[in-house]
Amino acid sequence: MSATPPNSTPPSSSTPPGADPGAVPGTRPGTRPKVTEREARRVAEAAREQDWRKPSFAKELFLGRFRLDLIHPHPLPADEDVRRGVAFLARLREFCETSVDGARIEREAKIPDETVRGLKELGALGMKIGTEYGGLGLTQVYYNKALALVGSVSPAIGALLSAHQSIGVPQPLKMFGTREQKDRYLPRCATTAISAFLLTEPDVGSDPARLATTAVPDGDDAYVLDGVKLWTTNGVVADLLVVMARVPASEGHRGGITAFVVEADSPGVTVEHRNAFMGLRGLENGVTRLHRVRVPADQRIGAEGAGLKIALTTLNTGRLSLPALCVGAGKWCLKIAREWSGVREQWGRPVALHEAVGAKISFIAATTFALEAVVDLASQMADEDRNDIRIEAALAKLYGSEMAWLMADELVQIRGGRGFETADSLAARGERAVPAEQMLRDLRINRIFEGSTEIMHLLIAREAVDAHLSVAGDLIDPEKDLGDKAKAGARAAGFYARWLPKLATGAGQVPGTYRAFHPGGHPDLATHLRYVERSARKLARSTFYAMSRWQGRMETKQGFLGRIVDIGAELFAMSAACVRAERQRANGDHGREAYQLADAFCHQSRLRVEELFGRLWSHTDDLDRKVVAGVLTGTYTWLEEGVLDPSGDGPWIADATPGPSRQENVHRPLR
Repeated sequence: MSATPPNSTPPSSSTPPGADPGAVPGTRPGTRPKVTEREARRVAEAAREQDWRKPSFAKELFLGRFRLDLIHPHPLPADEDVRRGVAFLARLREFCETSVDGARIEREAKIPDETVRGLKELGALGMKIGTEYGGLGLTQVYYNKALALVGSVSPAIGALLSAHQSIGVPQPLKMFGTREQKDRYLPRCATTAISAFLLTEPDVGSDPARLATTAVPDGDDAYVLDGVKLWTTNGVVADLLVVMARVPASEGHRGGITAFVVEADSPGVTVEHRNAFMGLRGLENGVTRLHRVRVPADQRIGAEGAGLKIALTTLNTGRLSLPALCVGAGKWCLKIAREWSGVREQWGRPVALHEAVGAKISFIAATTFALEAVVDLASQMADEDRNDIRIEAALAKLYGSEMAWLMADELVQIRGGRGFETADSLAARGERAVPAEQMLRDLRINRIFEGSTEIMHLLIAREAVDAHLSVAGDLIDPEKDLGDKAKAGARAAGFYARWLPKLATGAGQVPGTYRAFHPGGHPDLATHLRYVERSARKLARSTFYAMSRWQGRMETKQGFLGRIVDIGAELFAMSAACVRAERQRANGDHGREAYQLADAFCHQSRLRVEELFGRLWSHTDDLDRKVVAGVLTGTYTWLEEGVLDPSGDGPWIADATPGPSRQENVHRPLR
């Protein structure tokens, strides 16, 4: 699990020349850094990619510019990539059908060793690793399709493969590793070695400025790591670890949060606990303690202080694996909803024909279509590397995790009491073992994994307003002097003089625009694209008005920022759905049906967008803050009377003081 740091303010100008912007002053090895809010934000800001060297459809969308040309015609994979991907999917499907017992994994809360061995033999550990290193060299598109397939049988296996390849050792080494590191580790990762990513700590989630794990230089050729890492997905069974640790600044060392490859069996590495969760019971997730772990300097990834930037850059594409798993969940929910609601009768007809149930089925079908469109589009854009997809990938993660949860919840409702009943119980009394309640439990973590929904809102919002902060950020930065503010004012005046008039009118008001999306005999998708264009301009106007109104206080308006992002997510999904439908029509691939699903989704999405626009300015945010203040000061403790708290004793956050482990090592590498 990993959460990424948000920020909605420009970087501070107080960083001394030549100092590491990711290093926090006043830190000592083995102590938790004491940081101010501004210092924490500065660390997060320094980790961002500062430049936009490539176009971004989503970034333009938030600026009120509907760049359909960036996604239409829909980009397509190369023929060889398709051949390789389809061939592997066929082998993986056969393996899942014959060698994966999802029910057993759920019962035993463990992926059997023989299943992992089979995945290794199949090459599943190296799906994203190049053939020159012994991997399969799949594209992002087919890697995601593979995750959706295997995740539908066992979400725990999907999480294992995703954590290993999307955020574990392979991806950061592919992007930032030296040739020697790639030659040493990628062949192992492609065939035998499972990897894990260690960032989160017991008292550090989305605020890495407080990271306590240290990496103290030991001469010129090594570092000594000390600290405790929490929620280390794959950590219980991993052979290799990516560890984020803070290097203290000293002579010859710029310091800062730094990434290392660590052998999991190194002296001083102890897996102290295997965590258990409400879902994903086969997840090998634990608590890992590092005590005086000596790591050679040639196992450092990138430069000192580059750790967070490496993590965030890795996640730009790594985040796409999670919504891919959500696509698989949506497809399964649709299959079960179709089969069950066609045979289950109430009041003389199948429940699917009752409008209250039918609306849920329509939502599942239309949303699955749109979510797959989002993931496939963003994945193909990642493969082509012609666009900057940092916002697209983040939107896919945010939207996929939220919508998949809703689809699973609707499936449980459609199934009624049987949706709440476990698959084992259903089978024991002679009915089909449908794990609907397990799907709901398994999907819940996706709204927290790799950046919670709340963190994703702030991260995306920061990127969405980047153009504004680039020209006007100094105007709202309290640390800038009058000269800087005057220069910023001049820049802002020029930018807004050119930009604002373009938000008044556009292609969305021209009836004949996007006529290619209204072929004869099909629903009219052109009207939806015109709606997206108009709404994008309205969204940009709303953002500008809010910045003008709140200025430096904009960062505190998290409710507003979240709704802005949610509108952008819906507009992105509508765009992807329409483009996908047109591609299928042009290819003769269920075009009429695809148009119908896209039309249904867009109508449903437009209702959500209109509600969100209304809630931008009509909401309970101020009242909510007052209630929260009352809750925290004990004003409403009388409301808690009349119940008992069954929670056990113990601290809210476990002690993570560095030192030797006093617990048994539960690390169990899979061979």
